[in-house]
Amino acid sequence: MKVGFIGLGTMGAFMAANLQRAGYQLVIHDVRREAGANRIAAGAIWADTPQSVAEQCEVIFTSLPGPKEVEAVVFGPQGLLAGIQPGAAYFDLSTNAQSLMRRVGEAMAEKGAHGFDAPVSGGPKGAETGQLAIWVGGDKAVYERCKPVLDAIGDQAAHLGPIGSATVAKLVHNMAGYAIQTVMAEVFSMGVKGGMDPLDLWAAVRQGAYGRRRAFDRLADQFLIDQYEPPAFALKLAHKDVTLAVNMARELGVPMRFCQLTLEEMNEALNRGWGELDSRAPMRLQVERAGVQIKCDPAAIQAVLERDG
Repeated sequence: MKVGFIGLGTMGAFMAANLQRAGYQLVIHDVRREAGANRIAAGAIWADTPQSVAEQCEVIFTSLPGPKEVEAVVFGPQGLLAGIQPGAAYFDLSTNAQSLMRRVGEAMAEKGAHGFDAPVSGGPKGAETGQLAIWVGGDKAVYERCKPVLDAIGDQAAHLGPIGSATVAKLVHNMAGYAIQTVMAEVFSMGVKGGMDPLDLWAAVRQGAYGRRRAFDRLADQFLIDQYEPPAFALKLAHKDVTLAVNMARELGVPMRFCQLTLEEMNEALNRGWGELDSRAPMRLQVERAGVQIKCDPAAIQAVLERDG
């Protein structure tokens, strides 16, 4: 099987190298030919255009900066669509826009090919070692057929649903991470201005209840099952803690934009009469605003926790 790979930047170069180590014949392309020098030296075939890659390969990957580049590679002159073969599978490993990936999927289907959004998570180190999560959206049967190729890139490939599903998961994951880091900057700046050494502060809080458990696992207890009573820790008590923290920050002259918003959410929840419910009850407010329903089977949640450790 010939495998195409377009985009040999920091992530792409490592992933392409792992495909070669797994024994796949690579056909490569990048806007800079010199980016492919190591892969060519290891036996890869250079293609001058994305179209040429598509004409030669059954499975094609792109690892590109974003939607603008993916759009050009897929739909542009001498792009993938101009050369894609019936039955071929195209996986975009980039973090992309859901609307674009759905359009890519439709365009590939018109050619008798299969499009997938397949964003990865694990960073450059994971790309180098092959320890990557690959979230995949698209036809499940074709995904299963191509999974051995995906397994050469990452150790946690998973099919999530139709095309666009994987992009949703990646954006939720990344947005959560960046929002959390913003809050961490707020609270740590408050702690240091309050007189603590940052290393001592970090060493202490990582042993607390929040520090000892994976962040996303916390959603299983109340939020995913939509059950906030009996409380593990009552909202009225959590509101007291957050009020104390925000007040201390104000006394210290530390801006706390995210934390102030957290207090406002708690205030609204208290005004609903939710003080005796669990401290995560304010999460219901956002679910209401979004107009969605979140209520998962506790047994199914437990099965995921046991499966993934």
